[in-house]
Amino acid sequence: MVILLTASLTSLAAAPVAMLDDRVVIDPGRGITVRTLDGSYAATVRARTQIRNGYVHDAGDTNELNVSRLRFFFQGNALAPDLKYLVQLAFGAADFEAGNASPVYDAFVELTRWRDLNLRVGQFFVPFDRARTIRESGLQFVDRQIAVRELTLDRDVGLMVSSQDLFGLDGRLSYAFFVGAGDGKNRLGAQMAGPLWVLRLALRPMGRFDDDLEGDVTRDPKPRLALGVAGAWNIHTTRAQSTFGNTYTLGTADYVHGAVDVVFKWAGFSLLVEGVVRQALTGTLTGTSPTGQTLYEYTRSGWGYFVQAGYLVSQYVELTARWDQLYALPGTDPTLVTLAATQGRQLGGGMNVYVVGHILKLQADYFYIWGHAPGASRHSARVALDASF
Repeated sequence: MVILLTASLTSLAAAPVAMLDDRVVIDPGRGITVRTLDGSYAATVRARTQIRNGYVHDAGDTNELNVSRLRFFFQGNALAPDLKYLVQLAFGAADFEAGNASPVYDAFVELTRWRDLNLRVGQFFVPFDRARTIRESGLQFVDRQIAVRELTLDRDVGLMVSSQDLFGLDGRLSYAFFVGAGDGKNRLGAQMAGPLWVLRLALRPMGRFDDDLEGDVTRDPKPRLALGVAGAWNIHTTRAQSTFGNTYTLGTADYVHGAVDVVFKWAGFSLLVEGVVRQALTGTLTGTSPTGQTLYEYTRSGWGYFVQAGYLVSQYVELTARWDQLYALPGTDPTLVTLAATQGRQLGGGMNVYVVGHILKLQADYFYIWGHAPGASRHSARVALDASF
């Protein structure tokens, strides 16, 4: 049985790229691409899904089985190879925000003609912390860390200038500077002018590598290291978590953000460490009801960190572990205080079977979740099939 499974995995992993002619390419996990002979026009269609089962044991056991993620990508270039576009639509059970039925996740145009000054405009990941800008298809665990889910900047609409190889040093230096609306994705209606300012810098002293994927699937014997730092200032946002979360009705808030992160990979071993903080410049927003009653809305200030590691014990199997902690800062939203007190500490491990790298993988993880509040512990176990086509 083991021999048959190994042979099957090997045949899948070695699946060749199919070229119907010079203009049509079918690449497993990366879609179908149609291009002109001179490369001035190209279009790729691809899809990804995650089928997930989650079991939680606390005061009452619950189980949830669904198609958690369902994504469709349309991307390519037009007029010239360096004028690119990407549209991502999301239709999974966990993909929609409350009160926002739009399926648009990413929609941008990018000019990559100049090495040190790439230009991108549209809606996309804010270039803030490393853990959030890694695509979900490239994660080592079924879902992201609680500190990141609470304190990241997610997506926004704006303009970014960036370079992944500043000064042509084999990717050792990179930067991203972003100016956006600051109210998150797919927001409708006029808002008080922001904006959101973000600056991210990264250093890779040993040269470029795949730091935008978790784990070390390639098992490269060369050690690789990336160090990142980012800061952001969101002015007059209407969102409780800066670019996402509940929408304020009593006014706007200003937030200051910071993040540091480290990625290290070596011969199948991977380490990802990140710290992130969000501080509101005011603790509450106030207003008056039609009956004269004083109303309050709270901002959300906190900080957190995580340490995550993995090791490929074979070509296909990886073992993983993660420690994750979230803290609420004094005077912040009581719901964030409760979240940190009941779920702020998470310790867990998992196993991944990379059938075809991150393109087709089976994932399983377990977490013990607790906080400083007595009697609030819970156990969470998840399994998922993640496939890109």
